[in-house]
Amino acid sequence: MAREESAPDVLVVGGGVIGLAVAWRAAQRGLAVTVLDPAPGGGAVQVAAGMLAPVTELQYNEEPLLRLGMASNERYAAFAAELTELTGLDTGYRATGTLAVALDADDREELRELHAFHGRLGLASEWLTGRECRKLEPMLAPGVRGGLHVAEDHQVDGRRLARALLAAGAAAGVRLHRAEAAELLVTGGRATGVRLADGSTLTAGQLVLAAGCRSHLLAGLPAGVLPPVRPVKGQVLRLRIPPAYAPFLSRNLRAVVRGQHIYLVPRADGELVIGATSEEQGFDTTVTAGGVYELLRDAHELVPGLTELPLVETGAGLRPGSPDNAPLLGPTALPGLTAATGHYRNGVLLTPVTADLIAEQLATGRTPELALPFSPARFSSPEAAR
Repeated sequence: MAREESAPDVLVVGGGVIGLAVAWRAAQRGLAVTVLDPAPGGGAVQVAAGMLAPVTELQYNEEPLLRLGMASNERYAAFAAELTELTGLDTGYRATGTLAVALDADDREELRELHAFHGRLGLASEWLTGRECRKLEPMLAPGVRGGLHVAEDHQVDGRRLARALLAAGAAAGVRLHRAEAAELLVTGGRATGVRLADGSTLTAGQLVLAAGCRSHLLAGLPAGVLPPVRPVKGQVLRLRIPPAYAPFLSRNLRAVVRGQHIYLVPRADGELVIGATSEEQGFDTTVTAGGVYELLRDAHELVPGLTELPLVETGAGLRPGSPDNAPLLGPTALPGLTAATGHYRNGVLLTPVTADLIAEQLATGRTPELALPFSPARFSSPEAAR
């Protein structure tokens, strides 16, 4: 298919923070970019807590994802500063550090093992006694048995980040098309554009699929090009810290309570984000009484004083989970189509590095080495399918 004269170099399908950041960085590389999304800046980021915690969120056998997360975390301060300088908008980036604590002896042993694992990988984390944890955060429950302090695991405000990316993209010439893709267009074995619900088409030299948990559902996508990207529901609470209670918390807190992970993220503006449930409920985003209760109950065990704070918002979003919960980055088996999806719980953390890697591939045609472990092709072999 011959490209229209006005067709962009790149069409990004999906305008969450991943799609917006890819579009901005690609435009900075001199490419003409259009983002297709009915509500750019929306999606899972609107309920994300914004923890930037590759070390404290590390799971065993996730070393490649750790390297990707640390590479992104190392870029975040400059990334946020650049956005603010270009747009005048604050992203809410704060170098707070993160404290992961144990509430009982079993949790303490698990954290001890994680600390030893950090040491074997050369990661910087400091073991603290319960008393030392409470000295850092006096609002912690008296029963805290110990914890890990990771000074380089920080935070950003996802909603502010999305607004800044929208503004930065506009300044770089990124065009927004507020509509939803109805079908992928494939001509001569190559992705060439999309058809919209009204029957009109958008074509481009290259397409980036960044539609979160709906990425693999795009009609016209050939079988086997992209593995399923499932929705994983997360309910989140937002509390307000009145001035009389400040300072309430000074850093991110994490813990495992009754086998469930919970985190508290205090914002500079007095907001306290509590999250998040992890529910395999399809595309349901209902906020449930049970989800709210469990989050408040577990958070109360960690920080008893928070039950005095006003509850100002509840919400639920859908994380995009790949089969191995690691992102899908880079060229797909369909020429002309690049994936930037499947980030699961790390979408906000991985925004800077994803944008850099995908923009480099779009501009040069070469896949950066850091992206190679996350190729969509890793699921195409018989061994990977088992």
